[in-house]
Amino acid sequence: MKRNSFYLLAGIVALIEVGIFWLSVELEKPLLIQVAFVLGILLIYMARKRVEETIEDERTAMITQKAALRTLEVSWVAFFALSLGSAVVAFSRPLGLRPPHPLDPNATHLVMRLTEPDVLPFNLFGRFAVGQLVLLCLVIFLYVGFRVYYARKYGEWDRDEEQD
Repeated sequence: MKRNSFYLLAGIVALIEVGIFWLSVELEKPLLIQVAFVLGILLIYMARKRVEETIEDERTAMITQKAALRTLEVSWVAFFALSLGSAVVAFSRPLGLRPPHPLDPNATHLVMRLTEPDVLPFNLFGRFAVGQLVLLCLVIFLYVGFRVYYARKYGEWDRDEEQD
């Protein structure tokens, strides 16, 4: 197995894990995602042992470093933008830093005040968690893309003249 195929397989496994996670939430069966996660890690571990290419040489190390750096540069911007949006949503509700509204002395219906949509819905945290999982999968695909780009740029797949 080629190294980039391995990274692609890892990304696909991660996407499948996201789907199984979603199914686990729908079925309310946490054991499903826990077992799937362990099986996914075992699959990736076994696939990594089948990578036929040289794991590290100077060129491979340079390509890996450049791909990792570019992935970090792109992914931190995406994570930061998502976090900023989430922070705005969280802090604009009473659960955040904004103080609750003062009680209205003329209000005679306290029950209606509690049902107002001014309280942060709990499912927002679940969506945030799934969003983070999707971003993590994006990081894997970004890394594979940058890895392929730098491998072509620096000729990783060219034939080595010393070995011929």
